[in-house]
Amino acid sequence: MTFGIEFVPGDPVLKIAHYAKLAEQNGFDNVWVTDHFNNRDVYTTLAVLANNTNSIKLGTGVTNPYTRNIGITASSIGAINEISGGRAILGIGPGDKATFDSMGISWDKPLTTTKESIEALRGYFAGEKVSLDGEMIQVGGAKMAFKTGNIPIYMGAQGPKMLQLAGEVADGVLINGSHPKDFDVALDKIKEGAEKAGRDLKDIDVAAYTCFSVDKDADKAKQNAKVVVAFIVAGSPDVVLERHGIDPEAKKNISDAISKGDFKSLMGDMVTEDMVNAFSVCGTPDDCKQRVDELFNTGVTQIVVGSPIGPNKEKAIKLIGKEIIGGK
Repeated sequence: MTFGIEFVPGDPVLKIAHYAKLAEQNGFDNVWVTDHFNNRDVYTTLAVLANNTNSIKLGTGVTNPYTRNIGITASSIGAINEISGGRAILGIGPGDKATFDSMGISWDKPLTTTKESIEALRGYFAGEKVSLDGEMIQVGGAKMAFKTGNIPIYMGAQGPKMLQLAGEVADGVLINGSHPKDFDVALDKIKEGAEKAGRDLKDIDVAAYTCFSVDKDADKAKQNAKVVVAFIVAGSPDVVLERHGIDPEAKKNISDAISKGDFKSLMGDMVTEDMVNAFSVCGTPDDCKQRVDELFNTGVTQIVVGSPIGPNKEKAIKLIGKEIIGGK
């Protein structure tokens, strides 16, 4: 059982480095830094974090195979691995179509693109000359000029086919989810993929990439989680909402409020208690620990403390370290 924490480089990099060091001091095992074109560059951020920490592992949470050539991705994470003394992890997933549309990038065959990208990465990390004539990824004999090291590859996955692929080819899988019901379903799919590839589920690190908000004041923590929960509800398939007893019609109202920038409504009754319970880990340290234990009991092996973390990030990191990680 391990704990990771997510940071979004919307904050200045040195501020994130401060939080990462604090996380390291409070027992976290991994830092995951998001990769979005409109924030600070993920690899620059990870390099600064590497120079400001000593033992915590550093990962992309997650990058994608569309915005960078896969050889550049291998080079970038290989450099982070060297700078950090072997602490790098590569989290990679298909990404978000809406983001790529805004960038003018075609989002074609995400399953095939992810699978072929991981195949190429394995070759680069092994120091091989990579030749791949894939359906989506073509490499014509490229090779790294330095030793990247054997960097673990984690897949960001949600849908059944992506989860199965993660079970086949990844060292770990990052799943956006905060409720045991979602992991009961996801773990079955990962297991199917693992068995297909002749692997054991126990060899795959299954990470719950949660919406997390902790504070000694439970109501304050829940209010802090509501906007993030709203975005999760707006992006959830109806089948997921129905799994948690949430009327899919509520999604339209929330999506409309988000598009209008009406966050006041989101902070009110529009985001219900059931939604907060289904799509976040939040409340007092005891409340959060109860949910964390439930997730571990499903077969999850890593809890990633994702945005917003808490009303006050520093206090939240310390609370998690002392009262949740300290009691694991």
